[in-house]
Amino acid sequence: MNTTKIAPSLLAADFGNLQKDVEMVNNSAADWHHIDVMDGVFVPNISYGMPVIKAIAEHATKPLDVHLMIVDPDRYIKHFAELGANILSVHYEACTHLHRTIQAIKKEGMKAGVALNPHTSVQLLENIINDIDVVCLMSVNPGFGGQSFIENTYSKTKALKDLILKKKAKTLIEIDGGVTALNAQALVGAGANILVAGSFVFKSENPTQTIYDLKKIAG
Repeated sequence: MNTTKIAPSLLAADFGNLQKDVEMVNNSAADWHHIDVMDGVFVPNISYGMPVIKAIAEHATKPLDVHLMIVDPDRYIKHFAELGANILSVHYEACTHLHRTIQAIKKEGMKAGVALNPHTSVQLLENIINDIDVVCLMSVNPGFGGQSFIENTYSKTKALKDLILKKKAKTLIEIDGGVTALNAQALVGAGANILVAGSFVFKSENPTQTIYDLKKIAG
């Protein structure tokens, strides 16, 4: 069984010292850099654009897990591949032709992820789960860091795990939002493979130690 991956969310990093925080993640027990891209339309916030991601990519030595919280993500798939994204997740709610979008992501050599908002049922992925590399379950409402964890996420994770097993898919489950040392073990128990942690890591006194502890708890 694979150990759980930890993906610190750089949205919670210190933007004035972004290189320092990227290098901290590089040198920690973390597995991926999680990068949230927001457009102010799909979610009520704007994060960072291409130049900042280019700067992150120049310093990152671990895979870039890019989460697009934007409308019309198809327009930018090639751009993110060129920037160095390894995993590119689009929102189910933002894609009219999800199958086509997933194929376009894979064609650019990236792993294809699909993110679901808290209210979106995992059953909607039944016909396409075998094409998806990662499903990112939002455990808070997307748009802002530091929100409280939505408790329904546990049963949703179990339902998604059941669907993956039923379809004999190899899809990984990623949990994004409100992840802490208190819920990490229960999330992994429910079927999670990747935990995204932002504020919990970057607002802690010793982020490197926090990542190590989270990795240990998650197993």
